[in-house]
Amino acid sequence: MFPAKPSKGQYFQISQYLNEDLVHFLSSDTRDDALAELVDLLDREGKLQDKEAFFKAICEREQIVSTGIGMGVAVPHAKLSRYSTFFIAMGIHPKGIPWDSLDGIPVRLVFMIGGPDDRQTEYLQLLSSLTMAIKDEQRRKKILQSSQPGAILKLFKGI
Repeated sequence: MFPAKPSKGQYFQISQYLNEDLVHFLSSDTRDDALAELVDLLDREGKLQDKEAFFKAICEREQIVSTGIGMGVAVPHAKLSRYSTFFIAMGIHPKGIPWDSLDGIPVRLVFMIGGPDDRQTEYLQLLSSLTMAIKDEQRRKKILQSSQPGAILKLFKGI
């Protein structure tokens, strides 16, 4: 169900953290509603131990500084002590959601990351791999053009 924790020095692939059940086509038109949609998805898929605590942590993080990193992408995240592994839910919005992004562009791709608060190195590696993958404009375009979660996940194969 969860990817194994990489051993020290072991390279992991972001594709380990993605699965078809956690790819969701967003219907919400506001940032907070989209966050709630993805938290609901994670809860339905059994990833959350405490839905309310996770949602609160996601929203508190968003209040510190927008997770809209630019390029139509947001990476909301929360790390809590009760989790032992990382997980990612991906939300796709056809038109874009106002997000107070760094570049002011509406967000069309949301990658919600959750996981343990005591594995900062792994978290930074995960975030770095994800950021590198989504910097690829062709990959972002193909994600937005696809309506099949399986096809979207193939775009992350080997990453």
